[in-house]
Amino acid sequence: MHLGTKLSGKRTVVDRLYQAGSSKYLFPRSRSEGLEAVFLNTAGGVTGGDAFENSVQTKAGTTLTLTTQACERAYKAQPGQIGKVRNTVQVTSGARVNWLPQETILFNDSAMDRQLSVDLDERASFLMVEPLIFGRTAMGEVLTNIFFRDRIQIRKKGVPVYVDSMTLRGDVNAHLARRFIANGALAMASLVYIADDAQAYLSKVRELLPETGGASLLHDDTLVLRMLATDSFDLRQTLIPVISLLTGQDLPRCWMI
Repeated sequence: MHLGTKLSGKRTVVDRLYQAGSSKYLFPRSRSEGLEAVFLNTAGGVTGGDAFENSVQTKAGTTLTLTTQACERAYKAQPGQIGKVRNTVQVTSGARVNWLPQETILFNDSAMDRQLSVDLDERASFLMVEPLIFGRTAMGEVLTNIFFRDRIQIRKKGVPVYVDSMTLRGDVNAHLARRFIANGALAMASLVYIADDAQAYLSKVRELLPETGGASLLHDDTLVLRMLATDSFDLRQTLIPVISLLTGQDLPRCWMI
C-alpha cells in the first residue's frame, strides 16, 4: 500500500494511492482542513506467513491523521511461520502526521514481527501512539506461548531521535506478572510527540497520567510517554485525553465507537 498527500487550496487531499490484497484505506468526510485516513485489513487480522507493507509520504503544509477501523489482531500462527508488518512514513518540512492506530491485540500462539520507520524533515511534526493488549481479559485469555517483535525508529534529517525495540516470546503472562516488570498489567502504550512545542506539553501530559505511566523529554522537541494499564479500557481512559491534548481535537470517530 502507498498513500501520498498534497495541498489543494488549504485542504489536505490524496495525491497518490495504491492498495492491493486485503489492505484498504477509507477516507471519512471531515470538516477540518486535514485529511483522515482509516486503514482497513479485510483479512481480520495478522497470522503466520502474512506480509503487510504500507508507505506514507506527505507534501509540505499537509496534515494527515492515520488510524485503523478496529483493533488489529495477531492470531494463532503455524509453527515456524511469522506474520510481518512493515510501515514507513516520510514527513516533509511543514507537514504533520498523526499516527494513531487502535490497539494491537495479541492472541495465544501468535507470531508477529512489526516495524515502523519514520523520516522527518526539519520543521516536520509527528505524533505516534502504539497501544498493545496482551490477550482479552474479559475472555479469560492467557498468553503462554507467543512471539512478538516490535521495532520503531524515528529519524530527523537522517539522524535517529527515537529508537525502541522489544522482543517477547514464550509465557508472556508469567513475565508480565513479575512485580518489577509489569506487576500483572496486560495493556501498555508508547507515545512519541515530535514538534517545536513539545516541551510546552510535558507538565500537562504528566498531570493526565496514572502512577503506572511516565513522560519525559528526549530533546526539546521530542516528548515520549510509556504507560501500563490493567486492560484496554483503563488504557483508553488515559490515552484519549492525552491524544486529544496533543492534537487539539477529538480523536477519529472509529476510536469512539
